[in-house]
Amino acid sequence: MKRIQYILATAILALTFTSCEDFFSESHDSYYETKNLFVDLPHARLAVDGIYQVLSNPNHYGQFEMAMATSDDMYYINGTNSDGNRRDISHYMVTPTNSWVETLWTKKYDGIDRANQVINNIRNMQEYKDGDSEALKYEGEALFLRALLSYDLVRYWGDVPYRTKEVVSVDDAYIGRTDREKIYDQIVNDLDRAKNQLPWAKEGSNSERATQGAARGLLMRVYLQRAGYSLKLNGAYSRPDDAIRQKYFEAVLEEFAEFGKNGFHKLYPQGYLQFWKNFSQDIVDPVESIFEVAFYTPDGKDNGAGTWGTYIGPYNSAKDPKGRANAFFRVLPEWLGYYEESDGRRDVNITHQAVFVSTKNNYDQYWCPAKWRREWMGNNPKDPNNTNTNFVYLRYADVLLMAAEAMNELNRTDEAVDLLNQVRTRAGATALDKGFANFETLYQRKGKWEYFTGKENKSYSYNMAQTFLPTGSNQEKFRVALFWERGFECCFELTRKYDLIRWGILEDAIKMHSTSPQKKGYAAGYNEKNPGNKGNFVHGKHELFPIPLSEISINTKITENNPGY
Repeated sequence: MKRIQYILATAILALTFTSCEDFFSESHDSYYETKNLFVDLPHARLAVDGIYQVLSNPNHYGQFEMAMATSDDMYYINGTNSDGNRRDISHYMVTPTNSWVETLWTKKYDGIDRANQVINNIRNMQEYKDGDSEALKYEGEALFLRALLSYDLVRYWGDVPYRTKEVVSVDDAYIGRTDREKIYDQIVNDLDRAKNQLPWAKEGSNSERATQGAARGLLMRVYLQRAGYSLKLNGAYSRPDDAIRQKYFEAVLEEFAEFGKNGFHKLYPQGYLQFWKNFSQDIVDPVESIFEVAFYTPDGKDNGAGTWGTYIGPYNSAKDPKGRANAFFRVLPEWLGYYEESDGRRDVNITHQAVFVSTKNNYDQYWCPAKWRREWMGNNPKDPNNTNTNFVYLRYADVLLMAAEAMNELNRTDEAVDLLNQVRTRAGATALDKGFANFETLYQRKGKWEYFTGKENKSYSYNMAQTFLPTGSNQEKFRVALFWERGFECCFELTRKYDLIRWGILEDAIKMHSTSPQKKGYAAGYNEKNPGNKGNFVHGKHELFPIPLSEISINTKITENNPGY
């Protein structure tokens, strides 16, 4: 069974923190005041758990976060109407009044403010001053969570208001933007400190809590994002110079070397399929899964629940004893052809379903993300929408691919191929030859993928050849291999869109799929109703989200929105 102590702690934590809005309010007996949270280490742990609780909110990583990474070049949210929230995010129709963007903005800052409270107050505890390992661990967890939430802010909004002290009055609640490089500096400082105060995972560890591996893996992700392209407030889309980028790649490999020295984390020995089944079956295993956002609902209600497997996952009828899943997210079917036939990841990651619709007397074709599935969760769910299924934020396969990318950029391509092949071999896919003799066969194929509509056999054409990434040198070919491999391995884990942004090719990758026959109104940001198939995606705008209008209205120190909004 998973996270029993965590559940008990979070049940208390709804009473733990008061918001800035409550600052001038009379205290109630049902609330802990901040000063009472740090009287001893058990209470300090409650405060740390309160930060985790923000991530586990249904309106944060439980559901709303799913929309932010959609419409990369692989999947999108189904439907054609403008809804002011998730569809508009996915269809590149987002505006500063989008309710989901506003909610996520608030959640990030709520979590950071809680982390600031924990960090600043733990440091005043006598146990911390005495060097108590438990006190240092709790600070490390808070530093990790602050870094994670800060990283989200920078990826989504660029330069944002940022502080490392808790908000204690209305007077200091509103500040101007901080340059993202200064925020990145703070993220790196937080993770550098956290990694030295957190233990490595071991057999029986709970990957729902931060560990040294989580801090080091997130550092790798941050360095790669920082080394890549991003949209600046002045409208420039640029990346650091080569000397600075090289230092970031070297830093990635320094963190990766520590994984090797520790030796605990590895690819899940029972295979890719069972790794993903574990999530739907509420099994926490820290071997490959380095950090997870935890969800649990004892009664099926929203508090503590997630929607992994229902809002994202294969379609399941409401009449099915395993529970309903609405298949709200759809995959471009060409991706089924991109995988090798022998690649076991394909049928885990993507399903094709021919679903009979009586009102149409015909079958609808669903291509869906499938890493989380109702069919793996058992019968008689507590709720038709909510699940206990965790979101895996960081896993070892991603660490291997990040290290491979850094090695290639440092002209260590042979070593990079070795790491990539660990991931491919686990999946049953053909290893990439170090001389790249089979590069075209693996990553430049074209052909047809056949499927059954419910009435007849049909096929989709696919063509992996693309013109926006050069393939002259082996280093360039490896970049192409990584372009595909991170899609094959890490799809739907909220990373690919931001890979494409930092590589500077989001627009190119979207255009590559703009003629997909399975658009259903919108696919990868393109609107089939527009003449000439003109896309909604605008380069120099949609690499960032808008600052919510509600924030700009009350914070006079933010004088302009992000480019294009």
